[in-house]
Amino acid sequence: MRVLVVEDEPRMAALIRQGLEEEAYAVDVVDNGLEVLAWVDSAVYNLVVLDIMLPGLDGLAVCRDLRARGYTAPILMLTARDAINDRVVGLDAGADDYLVKPFAIEELTARLRALARREGPSKTPELQVGDLVLDTATKRASRGGKPIETLTSKEYILLETLMRHPDQVLSRDQIIDHVWNMEFESGSKLIEVYISSLRKKIDAGHDHKLIQTVRGLGYRISDNESLS
Repeated sequence: MRVLVVEDEPRMAALIRQGLEEEAYAVDVVDNGLEVLAWVDSAVYNLVVLDIMLPGLDGLAVCRDLRARGYTAPILMLTARDAINDRVVGLDAGADDYLVKPFAIEELTARLRALARREGPSKTPELQVGDLVLDTATKRASRGGKPIETLTSKEYILLETLMRHPDQVLSRDQIIDHVWNMEFESGSKLIEVYISSLRKKIDAGHDHKLIQTVRGLGYRISDNESLS
């Protein structure tokens, strides 16, 4: 999952980035409300964490602008103000949830997981393709009932992205949008490296290979042998 964090306080932004990356999110950070629209136009974000107090354009105005443009990704607003009226104004502006500073990073990630389940193709934390099961709450995978070797953060994000789009071919650009942040170098061979690593952990020892390469188009995960 890819998250846009809009926070102008450097220490807070760094803490949020670290906490989300440890939970296997791909994270971009913006420190100015005026830049948000350009960022959401340039990449696909599954979730937005939006501070209210921002330079340039405050979070409430940013949220209203995003919703007015038809932007549908869940937005969680952050604020140092705990008044009920402030929360009501934020939710009325189009936010999906509201978190008051200071907060524990565990609560933030739990709320983001809840928002992702609400908006995703499945409301359950478990994804399944054939005999491959991924528990998005524990970040653990198993195939045929046998636990899979521990996945790295990037391997997990890549696998979750593929499993949320079963039988669908995802291009390199689509994978980059969901798995990596803006620092990814387009000419890098990292996608191929991680696909190869996932195959060793997911498909090794199995006659039917779930992770498939579609030459010239991209990659998909499928239990449909006719697509292989």
